[in-house]
Amino acid sequence: MTAASHIDYESIFLHAPVGMCISSNRAIQASNEALARMFGYPRNSMNGMSFLQLYPTMDEFLRTGDRIIPIMNTRGRYSDERIMRRANGELFWCHVTGHAMQAAEPLGPGIWTFEDVSEKRPVTAELTPREREIAALLVQGKTSKTIAREVDLSPRTVEMHRAKLMRKFAAATSSELVHKLVGLQQF
Repeated sequence: MTAASHIDYESIFLHAPVGMCISSNRAIQASNEALARMFGYPRNSMNGMSFLQLYPTMDEFLRTGDRIIPIMNTRGRYSDERIMRRANGELFWCHVTGHAMQAAEPLGPGIWTFEDVSEKRPVTAELTPREREIAALLVQGKTSKTIAREVDLSPRTVEMHRAKLMRKFAAATSSELVHKLVGLQQF
């Protein structure tokens, strides 16, 4: 192999413009510079860190893990947008994509990317953990009935959370709420 054809994958990983990590059982095994900057941690301190540290609450960490497993089992990959937490406690919207390296272990070894989308979608209202979860699923275009099945609530309870979100975001319709959540309109 010539020097010109040698590809330094480690350098590409470390300096990629998107946050990346390699994980195993929801703990970071290796991370890149963009991920460390995004979350506000020194890169080397992230090695061995549980993804729990990146979630607003333990409950959101657990529920997201429960939601990921069946999707990873079916597709081998997972993608969503959710509210995450920086080292300083600031909450922000993040697009997360993951790929299981072993199909039989959806939360085992995996490759994950994180993209800060807070410029397009700022977190402007004080939301409860459940409201953050419902908001993330609404942004994906899911109906109340589908959300209810996914998060093990009644459709009526999901509608109550949607109504609270509409009040908090001063949205007159469900469509307007989704537009505000995805940042298509200014709050």
